[in-house]
Amino acid sequence: MKTTARRLPAAPTALAAALLTAFLVLFAPLSASAHDSLLASSTEADSTVDVLPAELTLTFSAKLIDGEGATEIVVTDPEGDSVIDGAPTLNGAVVTQPLVSEAPAGAYHVVWKVVSSDGHPTSGEFDFTVANATESTATAEPTASPTTAEPTPAATAGPGTDVTPAPEESDSSPATTMIWVLAIAGVLVILGIVVWLVTRGRSGNAPADSDAPSER
Repeated sequence: MKTTARRLPAAPTALAAALLTAFLVLFAPLSASAHDSLLASSTEADSTVDVLPAELTLTFSAKLIDGEGATEIVVTDPEGDSVIDGAPTLNGAVVTQPLVSEAPAGAYHVVWKVVSSDGHPTSGEFDFTVANATESTATAEPTASPTTAEPTPAATAGPGTDVTPAPEESDSSPATTMIWVLAIAGVLVILGIVVWLVTRGRSGNAPADSDAPSER
């Protein structure tokens, strides 16, 4: 008795092989290519530095794609104010962000966004701490010395010395008063003489009038 092996149809087998090949061709490269990741930073994440450095550098796993708005770095101080100084520069896989020269101490926050070599944007964030401030203390400008006025005679008098002002001349001096007294006395004397002469004259004329003979 002969046994015959069953043979599978060729069409389903070919279809399955084609689908497997297409899966490997399409999805295997996608799984192998991942977004570029951040390998290192200076200042390092969660580290403490003495003062805020002059720049922040980020190193990625592959060369990044450059372009307008493709790379963005934001660094804020403890108050939430930005401490970046200009736009970041990209050199292959290294991004450099200049920072300001004066900044307070405290916790700083970094947010970054780049475009990976596969064309997809990626982003991340981390913190670091600054131990000492680099803020300069404003120096007050010296004020002009007050102008000293020249001393007046009253101000130059010795201590304990009362400055007596010169007496003001009055309108009626003793000499003027004496002249008025003499003038009034003279007028009274003259009036007295006139009254005496008039009275004497009348007394002398009265007897002469009485001696005249009366007419009968």
